[in-house]
Amino acid sequence: MKYDFVIVGAGSAGSILAARLSEDPGVSVLLLEAGPDYPQFQHLPEDIKFGYNTGGNAPPLRTSGGHPVSLLESPHNWQYVARATETFPDMPVPRGKVTGGSSAINSSAFYRGVPEDFDHWASLGNDLWSFREVLPYFRKIETDVDHHDDFHGSDGPIFVHHSRREDWHPTQEAFYNACRAAGFPDCPDHNSPDATGVGPGITNNHNRVRFSTALGYLEPSRHRLNLTIRSDCTVLQLLFQRKRAVGALVESGGETFTVEAEQIILSAGAIGSPQLLMLSGVGPADHMESVGVPVVLDSPGVGQNLKDHPKLYVTWRIRDGYSKGDAPARGGATLRFTAPGSEYRNDLSIGMAAFVTPRVKTLRVPKDGESEASIPNLAEMMVALLRPASRGELKLRSADPDVQPWLDYNYLSEPFDRKRLRHGVRQALQLSRHEGLRELLGDRLEPTDPDLVSDEALDAWMVREAVTFSHISGTCKMGPSSDPMAVVDQHGRVHGLEGLRVTDASIMPDLVRAPINPAVLMLGERIADLVRQGF
Repeated sequence: MKYDFVIVGAGSAGSILAARLSEDPGVSVLLLEAGPDYPQFQHLPEDIKFGYNTGGNAPPLRTSGGHPVSLLESPHNWQYVARATETFPDMPVPRGKVTGGSSAINSSAFYRGVPEDFDHWASLGNDLWSFREVLPYFRKIETDVDHHDDFHGSDGPIFVHHSRREDWHPTQEAFYNACRAAGFPDCPDHNSPDATGVGPGITNNHNRVRFSTALGYLEPSRHRLNLTIRSDCTVLQLLFQRKRAVGALVESGGETFTVEAEQIILSAGAIGSPQLLMLSGVGPADHMESVGVPVVLDSPGVGQNLKDHPKLYVTWRIRDGYSKGDAPARGGATLRFTAPGSEYRNDLSIGMAAFVTPRVKTLRVPKDGESEASIPNLAEMMVALLRPASRGELKLRSADPDVQPWLDYNYLSEPFDRKRLRHGVRQALQLSRHEGLRELLGDRLEPTDPDLVSDEALDAWMVREAVTFSHISGTCKMGPSSDPMAVVDQHGRVHGLEGLRVTDASIMPDLVRAPINPAVLMLGERIADLVRQGF
């Protein structure tokens, strides 16, 4: 059967595209997902339904049998490994492998970025993506339970909550007070266009359930006869006739078959989409030839421009006798602020969590014979650089689709990034001296005193400890054909080819100053609209 649309990847953007395009009963849509699908909510595994962690700094989730489940070992995670910096070559990179994609395994943070991010996209030759243009789509994706005005949606598929101060754990109240005492303004709504300072965190965690695009978009669309959802299907290669994409080679259950379409939309994510393009012969010609892939189109920007927010953890022991109580010690207040000398508003963020298990760059799970009580609880401040200048790259290691690509995040290679993140770490240390946090925070574990004796020592610690915020983007950047590194135009269409689009975080020309999932959902809505308008 030949479809009007084949969408590769049922993740954050792909699920939206499938739901929106299939609203037209005269259009046939095939949605392919490499991971499993859970059509019935009651069958949704607990590591998908609940939880806030994407690895590394949260306690393990529990199955109904009481066994610990590490997301880094989950079948719902692609389990990529990347080079973060020269001194951290084996960084785990969680990415969702399930309907809903990374929206089904992420931390549920739901921040949009600042208007300047999207106006910057427009200034790069993408005039359809200014803040004025994208705001209606941010409103379209959400039902904001707490804010009702021109900047927030009230009838969208994704429920959005701003944490209530009366529900905060005392440690979150203490963190908020420390930020206010340091001179940061109160920020009642981080998704307000002019927001800055410290205020309630924002999530799409609804009644304790992570509200992914599988729940918000696919669930109400499954009854449509013109929408086919196929899980456990790995797309091995795109098929071309001359310069037109006509189908895909798919493997499922040990069998291989082809599907055909008028249009193919890649929504496999900022790792999967560039990898699949290069496996299909679309990418840097010299590189593809070096691994034995025949060239269909020389597109040098595929896999380049990789960006992510690096983050660090400043960690303390919790003082003996400090009571956790019943409330969760995370998810309260968030601080966003601007580094001294930076032209980028809100290019740093700090959040605090308490009673967390030791972070060892993988999720800490009790070993056989080890009790959970023997694992100490800690307090930490997470410091993130939200407008990095450093860029990395993605390359093929092999023409075999089962071989993970080479991922080099290249964190902190730019001196400007190191300077700003240093300030973020020192700001966290200053906040920790506030009297309201003294009864909580005991000995500081990292960075150590020797790590703080000089800029050079602190830089060495940062380069050693920087980890992913799980916001990889930019590897198929959007831009005009005059930009030799642009892979797609502002409608998501691949330059130099027909019948092929990319719609996911890979097409972002630059990062937004926030966790990226809301922006990816907005991308899905915006491009679905453009497709339906005939672009």
